[in-house]
Amino acid sequence: MTMYWDQVPWFWGVGMLIGMGAFVLFWVLVLAGVALLIRWLWVQARPTAKAEESALEILKRRYARGEITREEFETIRRDLLA
Repeated sequence: MTMYWDQVPWFWGVGMLIGMGAFVLFWVLVLAGVALLIRWLWVQARPTAKAEESALEILKRRYARGEITREEFETIRRDLLA
């Protein structure tokens, strides 16, 4: 028995469309996952502002150690905050 395309039930075509859609969706999700992973790794590798020490913190530490006088501290602090 030979079967021709005009004799194939219509739902076979719908099933193939659903299968192709699932295939495309799978690869879109895989690529999105890879992109999100790369983005997350990139953000983790960058230094954050919290990790860097501000100029004012360095100035306070130098004053606390006695490296600079109170007048020098106040002058530099005003310059930094201006």
